Amino acid sequence: MANKILKFVFGGLFGVLFVIACVWQLNLYYNQGISSSVLQMATIVLLFGCLACFLPAGKFNLYKDGQTDKDKHLPKRTLLTILIVLIAVPVTMFVGMTYLEDNMHYLVSLLIIAETILPFCISFESKKPQARELVVISELCAIAVVSRTAFYYLPQFKPVIAVVIIAGVCLGAESGFLVGVVSGFVSNFFFGQGPWTPWQMFAFGAIGFVSGVLARKGLIKKRRLSLCIFGALSTFVIFGGITNYGSLLMWQPNPTKEMIIYTYIMGAPFDGVHALSTAFFLWFAGEPVIEKIERVKNKYGLIRR
Repeated sequence: MANKILKFVFGGLFGVLFVIACVWQLNLYYNQGISSSVLQMATIVLLFGCLACFLPAGKFNLYKDGQTDKDKHLPKRTLLTILIVLIAVPVTMFVGMTYLEDNMHYLVSLLIIAETILPFCISFESKKPQARELVVISELCAIAVVSRTAFYYLPQFKPVIAVVIIAGVCLGAESGFLVGVVSGFVSNFFFGQGPWTPWQMFAFGAIGFVSGVLARKGLIKKRRLSLCIFGALSTFVIFGGITNYGSLLMWQPNPTKEMIIYTYIMGAPFDGVHALSTAFFLWFAGEPVIEKIERVKNKYGLIRR
């Protein structure tokens, strides 16, 4: 009883502080036209604390580690995807930025999608493709796009990377890479296409691919804490590292070391908010969504990682 009272008191306190932070941020934005990254991070933490006090903790029994050493071995198609991620996609982006005009980003984006689909199609080589497998991946892409659009007015507070990580963990590295790339491309029809699109596609896809590889190796568990830690780190390091450097190259083709350091320092608050939002969505939605996907996989015998 005492624990319930304490949770109620702290939940109410966090809730009141969350509302105050939201009002403060809206007032700051409408009066001065700016948005404080530190205030955004504080708002996310307060919302997290409020929900953590009021929402009951779920118990899931689908995450026992039953993988054998054979299951953790990377298949050949994943090795092919590694070559595409490390060589083909960066080369495509380099050629696009160096030899093509700025308005050719659509062509570069479509080439990246084509390269991404190749290893995914190879995964069907030894079995007959089933439409239900594509439906799950399509739904995850749609959820990622809709979720990014739904939070349009909250800068950096986006659940896209959380969805991409879930896709990689549940469906494998190739599927995670595909969901990330397609989600970045399609969602930018709402946010605006430009030379930044291939960089965002590559960043989203890289996180989905890495999450799939690490999950197969057993380094990422399908549990809240493991997902949140990886989500926050990958968002800050991988997504921030790729997109910040891409933003610099759009304005300065020959950057210096000082420019690179300054760009990452200036982008750190925004990447911090993005990382916190990813951990936030993975904490509250990661396990339930993974549970549903695992049930679908077991029921219909879908993609094996």
